[in-house]
Amino acid sequence: MTSVDAADPLPAQPKPPGALRIATWNINSVRLRADLVGQLLDTAAPDLLCLQETKVPDGLFPLEPFRLRGYRWHALAGMKAYNGVAILSRLPLEGAAVHDHCGRQDCRHVAATIAGDGPAAGIEVHNLYVPSGGDVPDPAANEKFAHKLDFVGELTGWLPAQGDPGRRRVLVGDLNIAPLENDVWSHKQMLDVVSHTPVEVARLAAMQQSLEWVDAVRHFVPADRKLYSWWSYRARDWVVSDRGRRLDHVWVTPPLADRLAGATVLRPARGWQPKPSDHVPVWVDLTP
Repeated sequence: MTSVDAADPLPAQPKPPGALRIATWNINSVRLRADLVGQLLDTAAPDLLCLQETKVPDGLFPLEPFRLRGYRWHALAGMKAYNGVAILSRLPLEGAAVHDHCGRQDCRHVAATIAGDGPAAGIEVHNLYVPSGGDVPDPAANEKFAHKLDFVGELTGWLPAQGDPGRRRVLVGDLNIAPLENDVWSHKQMLDVVSHTPVEVARLAAMQQSLEWVDAVRHFVPADRKLYSWWSYRARDWVVSDRGRRLDHVWVTPPLADRLAGATVLRPARGWQPKPSDHVPVWVDLTP
């Protein structure tokens, strides 16, 4: 099991031999931060990389740098300037599909299944970008918050309805909710702040319970330990203030739980360049 350190609870670990590494990162514009994505691929070598907020139509997605690094397969759902999700893979993919929710085509959910005959074949991967919800935690006064709650609520019923509930699935992405008390810098001060309000936490818990999803990252860090994946751009010195939130998640269904071999929240990536993403990469390793 990955060791836990107070300052950096989930530092990068060597990839176990033969393991499947699935990474997620809200990159906040893949074209603007293509060099950072390349740095991650060169250092962490995930088998699948799931990006959110790519902010680019599919026809303009910069695929060539990925192909040159061996990521020959992809599933994209992109639009100009906003949202956008992508799965880039060194393993063959099949059944790639874009899923729309709440009657909107806003590029927040793409899925694909690992193909071939290897040990990872048949694992279904869902990459999500849940709406942030705006600033006012009142669905009656804030349409963005209402949409966020509806989006999570719809997924709660939609995911179990997609065939055999016992098959191997991985769900990753920027879920824009920090569910646990130690997923935020101050539980008491964040209770009325969008991303940690009780109604959001309850909606996410219902979604997690719908297929008995296992929180793969918290599997390695006890709930009483602080763990963040996002730090606001507003903080002059994010390291000193350390007012983070854990918004980026990796979940697995029970058939994959005993294959969890390690996890990383790559905290140093928040300082990789003067204008980084406000999120950092998160990944999980699964043994064959």
